[in-house]
Amino acid sequence: MKTSRLTFAAHPDAGAVSAIFQIPDRPIGLATLAHGAGAGMEHPNMQRISAALGHRQLATFRYQFPFMERGGGRDRLEISISTVRQAAATAHQLMPSMPLIAGGHSFGGRMTSMAAAAEPIPHVRGLFFCSYPLHPPGKPSDQRAIHLPQISVPVLFVSGTRDRMMTLERLQPALAAMSDRARLEWLETCDHGYRPLKRLRDANDDPLEELADFIVEWFQSLM
Repeated sequence: MKTSRLTFAAHPDAGAVSAIFQIPDRPIGLATLAHGAGAGMEHPNMQRISAALGHRQLATFRYQFPFMERGGGRDRLEISISTVRQAAATAHQLMPSMPLIAGGHSFGGRMTSMAAAAEPIPHVRGLFFCSYPLHPPGKPSDQRAIHLPQISVPVLFVSGTRDRMMTLERLQPALAAMSDRARLEWLETCDHGYRPLKRLRDANDDPLEELADFIVEWFQSLM
């Protein structure tokens, strides 16, 4: 797999941010991948997700949000949304002939959803949300789902069955409103960070490999 590092302009008020572009030998498509609120694009889970997708011939464009790049407090919403859109635009410029999907883990997925709900992201055929943070841990709410039906492209949610930030009952109205555009898959026994209950899963059963299978199978269904 070929790996390169680059920067792109996130927002006029935030400057440039870093990205890691990974291309497998025979790519079938390209996915942007945004990190969560607590760790950047080089977190082990982000690296493992990119590697698992690459083994399935899906190229990835992992990128930083400005707050993670500079090491400070969270950005204004318009800066995060601009970063999502600029990442997708940069990824498309790098591989213009490849079908493009956009998504991320937790906060990164939520920002991607808000960007697409406000206005379709050019060239993006679908969105995938890994461990979508529907509400604070153990405090069920549907406030972060209200915008989801405004997304016009297909959406994939992949969450752990022990994720305390995802409650199916609170997501269900949005799923119903999105009709056949939305798909939800579960990682059995996993929490928000993809940690499984080892006593209930085979030692060789890697949740992030399962996550990659869900994403690539869904991606292929869009073609």
